[in-house]
Amino acid sequence: MMKFHLKDGDEVMITEATTEHAQHMIDFYNVVGGETDFLSFGKNEFNQEAETYKVFLESTRLEQNSIILLATINNEIISIASINSSQKNRIKHVGTLGIVISAQFTGQGLGRKMMEQLIQWAASNGVTNKISLVTREDNNLAIELYEKLGFKKEGLILKDTLIDGVYYNTLVMGLLF
Repeated sequence: MMKFHLKDGDEVMITEATTEHAQHMIDFYNVVGGETDFLSFGKNEFNQEAETYKVFLESTRLEQNSIILLATINNEIISIASINSSQKNRIKHVGTLGIVISAQFTGQGLGRKMMEQLIQWAASNGVTNKISLVTREDNNLAIELYEKLGFKKEGLILKDTLIDGVYYNTLVMGLLF
């Protein structure tokens, strides 16, 4: 658990997600899905039952190479960031990073702080030595942050996402340590 302040002075708490957060996380995802087209889902498209999601959260919590972090202000979720990893021996050293931030809190340093927490955790968990992520090729602000944190472009997946009849390419990036 850690506290820090956004650029606007708001105090943020970063904690690991637990089963008690399941419904709040589902609700958060369903709202932020409508705030940006840079996510893999839209508004109300995060179709999970709370009980099923609780099982996922608990199994993730028990994995040495996976973690889900929540950023909250006054117990309201403003960001979810995770590293999910396979448990297969051949690929368990690679974690897949995902991050979602409420639109009203972008540009406040939250994305960088969440990413730094995940990178620090991954570098010290004893299993992970690579973090992979994917983002839309035109998500320039996110790509700039990822590169500042050491991520390198690894490849491009063509026409991977379809939004309102328009295809977008997906950029694959990785961080080795």
